[in-house]
Amino acid sequence: MPRAATGESSIARAVRIFAAFTPDETALQVSEIARRTGLHVATASRLIAELTALGLLERGPDRSVRIGVRLWELASRASPTRSLREAALPFLEDVHALVGHHAQLGVLDGDEVLFIERLTARDAVINYTRIAGRLPLHISSSGHILLAYGPPDLQERVLGRPLVRYTANTITTPEALRAALAETRRRGYAVLPGHVHEDAAGVAVPVRNALNDVVAALSVIVPNDRRAQAHVPVLLAAARGLSRSLTTPAAVRGVTNGTFGQ
Repeated sequence: MPRAATGESSIARAVRIFAAFTPDETALQVSEIARRTGLHVATASRLIAELTALGLLERGPDRSVRIGVRLWELASRASPTRSLREAALPFLEDVHALVGHHAQLGVLDGDEVLFIERLTARDAVINYTRIAGRLPLHISSSGHILLAYGPPDLQERVLGRPLVRYTANTITTPEALRAALAETRRRGYAVLPGHVHEDAAGVAVPVRNALNDVVAALSVIVPNDRRAQAHVPVLLAAARGLSRSLTTPAAVRGVTNGTFGQ
């Protein structure tokens, strides 16, 4: 595999190009990609041309660059979340129909929540998450579930770093977060009113596999009012059904340890 003078392979540089795109910035000019990746403009342009020829990137009418359909196709085939998403979708649809706002499925990826499926409605409350979007563990109800049932070293990493504040309700001290996680384990669900946005509340429950490991969080984002906790029974029932469906080898392939980024 050809390498740059720095010793970095073409594959590594291509990955940096893909990582330059964000959920909010799906189209970028070559110069901006070069700036974000630290590549020379000529190098970035050459790699982008090669990736475009392979269908992994594509050009817009204004010569902007975006992720190509071919990359999405290949990633969808190999994704370890595919079986989990497919198993969860009927349960998410039931929850969404009953709640009428956002219903979503999140998994642990590294030290963040990665949302692998989301259903929404036209008049639903504001929600910052999206499919393939991420949030820090300490601010979201899904994150509290995955952190509360996660390994001790994960908890200590998160507790040992600055906890960024999003709203006045966001937990920003290790002591308060540790207490909140203990309460989540005791109750078996998490309710976070106004932690990401003042107008929205997150409610989440754990999803377990055949080994009883927590492999995902099933959650809803609803208006931040006294009715938020009323959605817990619906979520618990859906999570039990989904957990029962994750008993076959095909269903739990790739999700046995509850993390996708390690």
